[in-house]
Amino acid sequence: MTKPLILIITDNLPDQVNGVVTTFHNIERLALTQGYAMAWITPANFAHWSAPAYPEVKLSLPWGIGNLIQDIDPDYIHIATEGPVGLAANLWCWRNNWRFNTSYHTRFPEFLKKIYRIPEWITYRYLRWFHNHSGRVLTTTTTMVEELQAHGFRQDVLPWTRGVDRDLLKPTQSHRFYFFGTRPVVLYVGRVSREKGLDDLCRLQDQYHVQIVGDGPYRAQLERRYPRVEFRGYLSGSDLANAYTQADVFVFPSRSDTFGIVIIESITLGTPVAAYLVPGPQDIIEQGVTGYMGPDLDQNIRQCLKLNRDKVAEASGQWTWQRCWEIFRDNLVPAHD
Repeated sequence: MTKPLILIITDNLPDQVNGVVTTFHNIERLALTQGYAMAWITPANFAHWSAPAYPEVKLSLPWGIGNLIQDIDPDYIHIATEGPVGLAANLWCWRNNWRFNTSYHTRFPEFLKKIYRIPEWITYRYLRWFHNHSGRVLTTTTTMVEELQAHGFRQDVLPWTRGVDRDLLKPTQSHRFYFFGTRPVVLYVGRVSREKGLDDLCRLQDQYHVQIVGDGPYRAQLERRYPRVEFRGYLSGSDLANAYTQADVFVFPSRSDTFGIVIIESITLGTPVAAYLVPGPQDIIEQGVTGYMGPDLDQNIRQCLKLNRDKVAEASGQWTWQRCWEIFRDNLVPAHD
């Protein structure tokens, strides 16, 4: 019996370190155990290059994408991103009556305004058109569903949870609380780029021992501007888990991310999270239990230092990749009627 084949089409390279790639790698892992096969179309299939001022975003010339789709002949198509590869696939499927669904991971209107000064209304108009061809749209949280509907998305928009690989994220070191006379350790994990709000965190370098795990185009500027901040580069596996457990508070300073897998990773390991009260954090953090949200990041951190780490970890059980896969599977749209 032939396995049902799911085609994932994305503007991310398979080895990139970000939430979109992490999500689909975990979905693939579970899909294969449940009798599905998975194929990919990414910028690696075409000539591609890094976007100006933001090398982690890849631009492509996806010539011949229709031939690739036909050769793969999938049972289901999911278009994960709205960049050149996703756009070319969307147009080809629409014109040739192939059905697909899509997902919305990043608040691109806010991102493009911050980085390239493109007015938000232009990007939202494009996004409405792009996702209007989709059978269903999966986004990260209930808050994001409401936000997209408020911006005129007419088709089915559904919340889609995320998870933590607890077998991979295993610490080898236990938490050591700060003691009198030392600075509490506050941690950020993720892409080091301008739109992540990292200046708000790094300005607190005199109050806290600020650690940044990750890399990106904004790192060199931050290193020059904030000499007391510790930049640790990319970490994975037990090294990443140890960074979470050794921190007193995890800080998520972004106002534009739609979710933040790193938030639930931190909660799973018992480290409370300080963040702004914005979509993403407000759908994950339980105020006063797993973290604090509000307009003052410093105050949020100080409140987090009082939380019980065991209770933080206990609250993480709802976040599983199994549930993420089930929502994805149940909302696939057959490519052919």
